[in-house]
Amino acid sequence: MGKKKSNKRTENKIPSKKNSLSKKFIIVISVGILVTVYFIYNSFIKNTDPEVTYYTFKKEGELTFTDGTGKQLAKIDIEIAEDDYRRQLGLMNRKNMEENQGMLFIFSIEQSQSFWMLNTLFSLDMLFINKEKKIVTIHKNTTPLSQQSYPSSQPSIYVLEVVAGFTDKHNVKVGDSVHWMETKLKL
Repeated sequence: MGKKKSNKRTENKIPSKKNSLSKKFIIVISVGILVTVYFIYNSFIKNTDPEVTYYTFKKEGELTFTDGTGKQLAKIDIEIAEDDYRRQLGLMNRKNMEENQGMLFIFSIEQSQSFWMLNTLFSLDMLFINKEKKIVTIHKNTTPLSQQSYPSSQPSIYVLEVVAGFTDKHNVKVGDSVHWMETKLKL
């Protein structure tokens, strides 16, 4: 019986060493994950890269949303992207945008359009608008920094990007209209 008792004591010591090693392993892995998350946050979300140029909003017009009866739903300031360079740049490399701001993309012909969120740091609502200035598609709460495609369901000639949640907050829906007026000075 004495041997069995000593064997049991020895068996009890081995699991405690394994538990100790397991706890150390979990701590090391956890610290590694935290460090990785920190670097990902600084590289992609916070964008501390000194080579990145950040852009700020420049008011170039005002846009009004109206429902089918003509009732005004909301009014925002807009920045206008009407050339290839500005349409490609869009809202990339911007740290934020206010709720009363948006970017209006103007194309030369009405056709199927598709946008993505590459280098866009915050979620958007995307509104695709036909030549009659009626909203034909809305993509809500898009995914930042994503290459996912957000296509129009019908041909559109305008696309409006506003902060995520805007369309729900102001009850803007497919079939509603937009009207805008450009300011005289574009900076």
